[in-house]
Amino acid sequence: MTKSDRGGGPAEAFDERGFGDEGARLGGRLRRFAQVGGEVGWLAAQLAGNRVLGTTLDKGRHSRQLKAALGGLKGPLMKAAQILATIPDALPREYAEELRQLQSNAPPMGWPFVRRRMRSELGAGWEGRFESFGREAAAAASLGQVHKAERDGRLLACKLQYPDMASAVEADVQQLRLAFSVYRQYDRAIDTSEIYAELTARLREELDYEREARHMALYRRMLAEEAGVTVPEPLPELTTRRLLTMTWLEGRPLLEVAAGADQETRNRIALNMFRAWYVPFYFYGVIHGDPHLGNYSVRPDGGVNLLDFGCVRVFRPGFVEGVIDLYRAFESDDDALAVKAYESWGFAGIADKPELMAALNIWARFLYKPLLEDKAQSIMGEAGSFAGAEAAGQVHKELRRLGGVRPPREFVLMDRAAIGLGSVFLHLKAEINWHRVFRELIAGFDARALAKRQKAALKAVGLPEEVP
Repeated sequence: MTKSDRGGGPAEAFDERGFGDEGARLGGRLRRFAQVGGEVGWLAAQLAGNRVLGTTLDKGRHSRQLKAALGGLKGPLMKAAQILATIPDALPREYAEELRQLQSNAPPMGWPFVRRRMRSELGAGWEGRFESFGREAAAAASLGQVHKAERDGRLLACKLQYPDMASAVEADVQQLRLAFSVYRQYDRAIDTSEIYAELTARLREELDYEREARHMALYRRMLAEEAGVTVPEPLPELTTRRLLTMTWLEGRPLLEVAAGADQETRNRIALNMFRAWYVPFYFYGVIHGDPHLGNYSVRPDGGVNLLDFGCVRVFRPGFVEGVIDLYRAFESDDDALAVKAYESWGFAGIADKPELMAALNIWARFLYKPLLEDKAQSIMGEAGSFAGAEAAGQVHKELRRLGGVRPPREFVLMDRAAIGLGSVFLHLKAEINWHRVFRELIAGFDARALAKRQKAALKAVGLPEEVP
């Protein structure tokens, strides 16, 4: 295949051989190791020289180069970098700021790939199953690209997974393990072992488009009563592990809408986003772990369309209860309730570690602050985003002094959702009484009732009922 057939650029990294069986093949993993090593190895050498030999390292320049390298590689390593950039203290500040800017806009694969992929998933007569099928990709992301189609008078979105992504994931998670182990040698504030386990599990799940279709069905069920949120309808008969077909939803990018909208409209969009993420969490123990700007769009009435369901996390009811317990502990200055919340998340023996709890409370109080104050305000309050950087710096300093901590794996996507949504609300310049919105959402919370709803919803869409 020629470069022009494949779209050129970083897309050439993907192997197009073996369409009938694209498991995590040794050859694919070795190619990915070589590619990642070539792009990132010299950057790692610079870091090692700085740490071991005492050479000078410009962190700002180095982090920008790392962002450029990962952005060119695309695939799971780029997605992992996006997630890591939203976890406080998982990366140095300069690196987090640069990697946070990574967006899932990979160069699309060309028509020869699309034709072969569709044939391998739906059979030789696949084109006859559609009234029309767009040859050009309507959107391209880190793991796949979307084509617009039509069937039975309905507009559809067909998401095709790039070739050999299973090999890319397996190679990248191994490189991620190595990167974590190297970083751990120099900074022990955060034990990343549970973070690694969570990233690995979620990245592997994102390869399974049949599972994503079930996630989509789950969200349609959980948000059925939310007029301000729309979820596509998956078409199981046109979906496989590497092809996901769903109804097409029209909408505009959030930043484009926010630029010309009045305060009332911006607030309405923010409230719809808040409910899209947190109604599922507080009523079903489920969260969408990827509040990326490309994963939703805005309708003319201020409603939001959720578009991607690869990164979804199901939580134990007790974990959700702990989130509310800590809020109530801060509200009433109840240290015993705070201990109960942290222990329910896996911080065993924290009652005997008051300094550790005080350090964790710095970040927790920053996140809960707008929910505790009964007034309309920005999600970051008067201090703005600087307060978050200051809080993260304080936590990091204290954790290093105390010998470090191992955050439970559930916090990876919880923090990502909270920080990602906070960024959205800042873009919207939303001014809302978050305290009243939150209190209304958790009124009458009952962990046993959540457990029953969760079990019934997961069973209805064919998802595993056990929670990791």
